[in-house]
Amino acid sequence: MATKTALITGVTGQDGSYLAEFLIEKGYKVYGMVRRSSVEKFDRIKHLQGRLELVQGDLLDQYSLASVLKEAKPSEVYNLAAQSFVPTSWSQPVLTSEFTAIGVTRMLEALRAFDPSIRFYQASSSEMYGKVREVPQSEQTPFYPRSPYGVSKVYAHYITVNYRESYNLFAVSGILFNHESPRRGLEFVTRKVTDAVARIKLGLAKELRLGNLEAKRDWGFAGDYVRAMWMMLQQPSPEDFVIATGQTHSVQYLAETAFSHVGLNWQDYVKVDKAFLRPAEVDLLVGDPSKAKRMLGWTPSVSFEEMIHLMVDSDIERLAKEELR
Repeated sequence: MATKTALITGVTGQDGSYLAEFLIEKGYKVYGMVRRSSVEKFDRIKHLQGRLELVQGDLLDQYSLASVLKEAKPSEVYNLAAQSFVPTSWSQPVLTSEFTAIGVTRMLEALRAFDPSIRFYQASSSEMYGKVREVPQSEQTPFYPRSPYGVSKVYAHYITVNYRESYNLFAVSGILFNHESPRRGLEFVTRKVTDAVARIKLGLAKELRLGNLEAKRDWGFAGDYVRAMWMMLQQPSPEDFVIATGQTHSVQYLAETAFSHVGLNWQDYVKVDKAFLRPAEVDLLVGDPSKAKRMLGWTPSVSFEEMIHLMVDSDIERLAKEELR
């Protein structure tokens, strides 16, 4: 059987690195699209050096996308690139829209022109639900985004549907709820917490400042979620899926779980800081993954507590190594 080829945009991010790892283990030839920048950030894919082909392209540049497709000739494209940090979308709303919304149209157009048989995965987000209309949220729940990021993701989601229905592309969206790992960026709350816990445990910090402790999220493990992305592109027909654990935890419980793992009481260290509150908060997100379970046979394998413990341990190990340098 011929080797399958995949192209991953956003390959240097958390999801991109886990997906590249997963596909390489499946025997794929994997191309990762990276933007040209003065500072190269390849930490998350360093261990894949020599097993992963990097190609330069940019979601802001239509011509470069055509060139990347011509070079890689993929059978599957996973679009994970975006301006993905919600608070940044408030300070850079136009740039967020260019990458996260219009960039998807550019990629779909490039696919349609180059080879409409290429299967396309779009990374949709639970932030599209925003001010939720029902609990839990399913594929049928109406969207009500509460940030420029969420609005951009809704556009990207529907343009993917539109190209599927208008041009008969195998184009799907995975509506992924929050998914974390030791490779999560330090700006995200889960990693902010586990990094701070590690620093406090090692005597490198004394407190952790957080915003809304009551905000609840459906947090899963990134390694489980990239498996679902692949499963979606192996189906006989293109369909969108919610990928979630179906369980919700508060930011306060996140802090409790992380601190208790190293024998500390979270209340001794956590301070609420209004500077971290969003202009429009999303209070409760919890997904209904029953369609994915029924049609894909997908279920998460790592629990919330296991994931947080893994992240705390990883941050302690990283910081201890840094201290030794």
